Amino acid sequence: MNNLRLLIGVMLSTLLSSGVHAYGQRVITLEEIFKTADNESVQLRPFFSAQDEARREIDVAKSERLPDIEASLSVSYIGDGFTTKRNFSDYSRAPIPHLGTGLTVGVNQPIYSGGAITAAIEMAELKSASARFSTDLHRDNIRFQLAGLYLDIYKFTNLREVVENNIVSARKVLDEISVRYEQGTALYNDITRYELLISNLELQLIKINNNIDIFNTRLVSIAGLPQQTKVIPDSTILMRSLPLQGEAWWQSEAIANAPSMKLARNGIEISKKAENLAVAERLPKIGLRAGWTMDGPILVEIPPINRNLSYWYVGVGVSYNISSLYKTNKSLSKSRLATRTAIDRLDAETEQLNLAVNADYVRYLEAYEELKTQEKSVELAERNYLTTSTRYAEGMALITDMLDAANARLDAHWQLVNARIDIIYYYYKLLFITGLI
Repeated sequence: MNNLRLLIGVMLSTLLSSGVHAYGQRVITLEEIFKTADNESVQLRPFFSAQDEARREIDVAKSERLPDIEASLSVSYIGDGFTTKRNFSDYSRAPIPHLGTGLTVGVNQPIYSGGAITAAIEMAELKSASARFSTDLHRDNIRFQLAGLYLDIYKFTNLREVVENNIVSARKVLDEISVRYEQGTALYNDITRYELLISNLELQLIKINNNIDIFNTRLVSIAGLPQQTKVIPDSTILMRSLPLQGEAWWQSEAIANAPSMKLARNGIEISKKAENLAVAERLPKIGLRAGWTMDGPILVEIPPINRNLSYWYVGVGVSYNISSLYKTNKSLSKSRLATRTAIDRLDAETEQLNLAVNADYVRYLEAYEELKTQEKSVELAERNYLTTSTRYAEGMALITDMLDAANARLDAHWQLVNARIDIIYYYYKLLFITGLI
């Protein structure tokens, strides 16, 4: 029985530990991180709330089309009155029923408001669109930030492999030097130099691991992933970042899809609606009116009649704000200036966007050339290291030559990793600028 329990315990612990490992550390694509961030990022929640609030504003604006219904009920105590001649002589008391009541119900259905209600609804819809574009802009910023962290993890993971391979190679050389030292064909100083090289590589490895942990913690927190998640970047991301559309394509996509451009264009529409609202203030307001009133007692008779007087009415009401003739000129002028400002802002945003796309597209193409150069550099560095190692083994090269060759090879591999990451980085930056990320 004890052996059975032990076996079950071992099996359970193995399954649980493997489950935690699979959940905590796995290959996650950048698209999966984006999708998670869209739903879980704390930084996006205020913008989603602002979108909901803006949508409610549309309902509020539409409610202005509904009739206004008013009802009032009053109960009062009425004191006795008195009568006098016009010169206030011949005072006479006039008894009045003391209980006063009043009940009024009125309905006003707007028919024509000079376009104010329609413009207010359209204004609310435009503001709702602005809230949505602001959310898209902030979402894209978060995605680009996550892409940077993801690429940092990818870069340092590759650099870690480069350093680990160099440590393995350096230890092999150190073993060979140790053998040659025992044979009397190498100096102890040669051993010291390579031990120093290995020590520096191990320190670099520690720093690389620390950087990976820092980037992973930030990425997991911003994306809203579980805190124990260890992100392993998808190694196929480079192959998916190689399409070479022309600059004209990127420029047109940026103008059409960039959230900043959508916000700027929407700002012009909002300013124009503000002009319509200002114009609507100059126009009359027309509405259907209906009401019913019941008051008592009837005080217009002498003596007062202790009865209720009830009547109803239906008609058309027309109102006009005469002061709008001289007040709305300033607000209309202000709205027109705001529209001009919004147009200028769109022009400035377009120019800035075109320049940014051009710069990043040039860097994107430059990254390809950099990759070709660094691949050749790695090939030459490996050849140089092999040649130097052979010559050192034959006693035709110094230990300093070996160290220089090892450092050159490490630097070449390091630059190759950076060149590959730069291609992906500038590709995602282009996606970010054009609103396609």
